[in-house]
Amino acid sequence: MASWFYASEGKQQGPYPEGQFRDLIAQGVVRPDTLVWSEGMAGWQKAAEIPGLIGGGGAPPMMPAGGPPMMRAGGYGGAGGSLSIDFGILEFTWRSIVMLIGMCFIIPVPWVFVWYTKWIVSCVKVPERPNLSFTGNAMTLVPWYFGFIVLAIAIAFTGIQSLNNLLFIAQVVLYWLLLKWMVANLASNGQSLGLSFTGSVWAYIGWNLLFAISIITIVGWAWVAAAQIRWMCRNIEGTRREIVFNGSGLGILWRGIVAAILSGFIIPIPWVYRWIMNWFASQTELVPRGAAF
Repeated sequence: MASWFYASEGKQQGPYPEGQFRDLIAQGVVRPDTLVWSEGMAGWQKAAEIPGLIGGGGAPPMMPAGGPPMMRAGGYGGAGGSLSIDFGILEFTWRSIVMLIGMCFIIPVPWVFVWYTKWIVSCVKVPERPNLSFTGNAMTLVPWYFGFIVLAIAIAFTGIQSLNNLLFIAQVVLYWLLLKWMVANLASNGQSLGLSFTGSVWAYIGWNLLFAISIITIVGWAWVAAAQIRWMCRNIEGTRREIVFNGSGLGILWRGIVAAILSGFIIPIPWVYRWIMNWFASQTELVPRGAAF
């Protein structure tokens, strides 16, 4: 008889004899989206993906024997795979409208941004990282956000045009801080993933300056964007797997053109947004350390 393991709150539970394990399924302890493993399986899988496990029937055919993939606190095995994202068009539409309205009033921006981010992150599916969530608090953004507004108002009152460069640098630094904060507040099953973004602020400023310059070339911005995303992925630390972006500049360019054309008709925007995000997610892959080119 097979013995089974399952993942709960980022920890490995088991082994359980098959009969006891099926009792856990019947009691709802092991759900269709719960990650499980049994002898002979190559890696952790959702229970619903294993033939015959949910809804009765026999266990799946056994593969060559071996121990369960290594797990650590808050994490699972080192298998790779691409990200995916999915959300309902109606939900996206009303949430986006609420966010735009909130931004028009300026003051609610930190709270609206966090509210929207929590939702969109929950729509992202990561291999072996169930129930992805965002745990950031809007109050963290308040000093950054309103500090930038005060700086922008002060520069506007001086009337000195050259200070606009200072405002641009301040804005880029703010985005860099936002990126570090967002990465650090990602969680799975309610437990922090322990990730951090280690890219330097000077490199981030350099990438943004290069992107601004590339706009002059009309098409070059897409290749700069692809290279910058790869740089950002390489600088996310704290995971046993590397994050690799496989998308090309050409892929970004033609999709960007199609998205701009379709968005001009207003109504297709939700479908266009989901299409673009699905592509970016599918091009973002988790691979074992040292396997990335």
